[in-house]
Amino acid sequence: MFVTLLFYAFATVLVGAALGVVLSRNPVHAALFLVLAFFTSAALWLLLEAEFLGIVLVLVYVGAVMVLFLFVVMMLDVNVAQLREGLTRHAPLGALVAGIMIVEIVYVVWVRELGGTLGPMPAASVASVSNTKALGAVLYTDYALPFQLAAVVLLVAIVAAIVLTMRKRPGYRQQDIAAQVAVRREDRVRIVKVDPAGRP
Repeated sequence: MFVTLLFYAFATVLVGAALGVVLSRNPVHAALFLVLAFFTSAALWLLLEAEFLGIVLVLVYVGAVMVLFLFVVMMLDVNVAQLREGLTRHAPLGALVAGIMIVEIVYVVWVRELGGTLGPMPAASVASVSNTKALGAVLYTDYALPFQLAAVVLLVAIVAAIVLTMRKRPGYRQQDIAAQVAVRREDRVRIVKVDPAGRP
């Protein structure tokens, strides 16, 4: 009973945070709402006894991806008014997708309430078995190549974000490394002889 109450509490916060992401007028506030949504999703994973997925959701998405999002949002000159113009245009498609998801969730809950199953139920976890160890063994043996490809894709995304933020803007100063290396003493230092007595 207590686990059910926790689930509904976290689910309510998650739905509110998701609405805050979509409806927030400030991009930074939307990103912070997304951080809250990730934290509540991690709590739901913990309730499902998937500790590894919950910790990875916090460490990877909140600790790395969201920091990158915040940097991109704050460094890029985002025109919020222009982004808001397409919100009403895509509202029917968003409402359709949301309706389909609601129907699927209601169907799953309805089938479970009637005692039916949607497929083979997973076996209950044993206290002596670590799902983190089992997932790591599968990840670094059977799925080692896709794991490395995902790392390369993330690296490309980071480089792309840096390139977007380093575009030329008015008033932006950029270093000329070749000119700094080729500088001579005569170009930078001028020795002036001063009379110590102060005579003109």
